[in-house]
Amino acid sequence: MFGNLQPQAPDKILALMGEFRADTRQGKIDLGVGVYKDPTGLTPVMRAVKDAERRIWEAETTKAYTALAGEPAYLNALSRMVLGEGLDDSRTAALSTVGGTGAIRQALELARIGNPDLTVHVSDPTWPNHLSILKFMGVPFVEYRYFDDATRGVDFEGMKADLGRAQKGDLVLLHGCCHNPTGANLSMDQWAEVAGILDRTGAVPLVDLAYQGFGDGLEEDAAGTRLILSRTPEALVAASCSKNFGIYRERTGMLLAQVRDAGARDLAQGTMAYLNRQNYSFPPDHGARIVQVILDDEALSADWKAELEEVRLGMLALRQQLAEELRNLTGSDRFDFIEQHRGMFSRLGATPEQVAKMKDDNAIYMVGDSRLNIAGLNRDSVPILARAIVEAGV
Repeated sequence: MFGNLQPQAPDKILALMGEFRADTRQGKIDLGVGVYKDPTGLTPVMRAVKDAERRIWEAETTKAYTALAGEPAYLNALSRMVLGEGLDDSRTAALSTVGGTGAIRQALELARIGNPDLTVHVSDPTWPNHLSILKFMGVPFVEYRYFDDATRGVDFEGMKADLGRAQKGDLVLLHGCCHNPTGANLSMDQWAEVAGILDRTGAVPLVDLAYQGFGDGLEEDAAGTRLILSRTPEALVAASCSKNFGIYRERTGMLLAQVRDAGARDLAQGTMAYLNRQNYSFPPDHGARIVQVILDDEALSADWKAELEEVRLGMLALRQQLAEELRNLTGSDRFDFIEQHRGMFSRLGATPEQVAKMKDDNAIYMVGDSRLNIAGLNRDSVPILARAIVEAGV
């Protein structure tokens, strides 16, 4: 049996992490891994998370399984955070998942059951694990134009033309905010046009909402998702709590399925619970309980939102500083897109050779496609990166 196993290609980001750890140079800068870091390089435990865990520890009396679909109080609290006043309980099924990645996987499994001839439309570029999962599952996919290498913004005309070729029952994978890996987001007018295309073609949106609160704010970052769901009869949303609650290792996520009516809702809910049973039986609960306690407590929720806003504003300040440093060094505004992008990531538009030069000459590590993690910077390292970008000829 095991003699038939084949070596798997290493994950490029994980391989880059290994290179970074092995580098003995002082002042090395890690801009590769997609994890938030504070100015000291630490991924901290948020204050409200600590308080919530303390309350859970003091009150918890059992470690018995929770519900197959997940704890109802968690699903209700997180659903309302994602969809706000637009949540229609009679048409929305919810599932607790193993992180946002688990939500994506379960969404694809659900969609394939609903349409065995499923084709998925993904942005070019997209998070590499989207493509890896699709390939592993054997689900056909096509790419739609998204990023304009010249402007470092959204190629919206190309996107519209490509999405216009989607067929009824196809799945269109959209990034809800803070596009990974580019940082380039749709405007609300553009979200409205995408909704019109989906309505016209009959394709179903799957919104990957991994960074709510990291871009323009909790409500603002959910606005595109809410608009899409308000204008399409069927939709899927994969939400993650890894970034905005800082609970990466707790693997806390949720899949939402909006359906046409209450009867379809019960069928979808039962199928989603079935998928949990087949994949990992009951979902993990500790991270979900943390999120539920925070969102259901007014004081904890206020403190969490305040700290999340500090994180968001800190990343914006780093973007502004980097753009300003590059304006001063180049005498041009060609890097101003960094300030306009949102979330942890921006794609510089550097060649793999230029990325390698920054690593070799300056111990600056970023993914080969020149995606950089803004949260890997601090005020002292921004000037170092800016000089390296210019010296590499980007």
